[in-house]
Amino acid sequence: MTDAADPEPLVLRAAEAGISCVTWQETTRADHDAEYNLRATTLLAGANLATGIAPCLAAHETARGGTVMDETVAWTEPGKPLRRGEAIPFPEPVGSLWARPREATKWRAYAAPVQGEWAGAMARVTSATDDGVITRIVGIADLAPHLEALALAAGVIAVAQAAYPPGLQRADAAAEPFLAAALNAGLDVASYSRREPAS
Repeated sequence: MTDAADPEPLVLRAAEAGISCVTWQETTRADHDAEYNLRATTLLAGANLATGIAPCLAAHETARGGTVMDETVAWTEPGKPLRRGEAIPFPEPVGSLWARPREATKWRAYAAPVQGEWAGAMARVTSATDDGVITRIVGIADLAPHLEALALAAGVIAVAQAAYPPGLQRADAAAEPFLAAALNAGLDVASYSRREPAS
């Protein structure tokens, strides 16, 4: 595993040795997929707060059932807090923050700049069920280095348990094992839901 800003040298050495690898940094190089499938090893990229924990929270809530109407993920990043944007309800001690949109393929995504030592992630999933429309919100808040370390460790544990197939993978491809590993390592999740009865 590596939290290096440039994980490429270690990733390539691991591939040559036939060893699975987990990186904190996001990787998008398509040629890794063929390389890793050839050697039957896994590269789990982006095992961090933004592309690891936050998407896994959303995937977990989506798996609870119903027809998904809306999915939103958000996370904090270092920076000067915004004065407007999308309101995101992170748990305390981070609290509600304004966030700006980020590019994503599966859901609406937002990043909220925050100063200080705290960080957070949030997922909000709205689903239509037989009982009405349910919105579930789950979130985490803790010291930033602690959350980032938990994300990387959860990825390592999930890969070691063969939760991911060979090739280039993202954390939410096996959200349940990833979250279980993070929870067992000390991650605490706050949640609440609201229901609009069927008419």
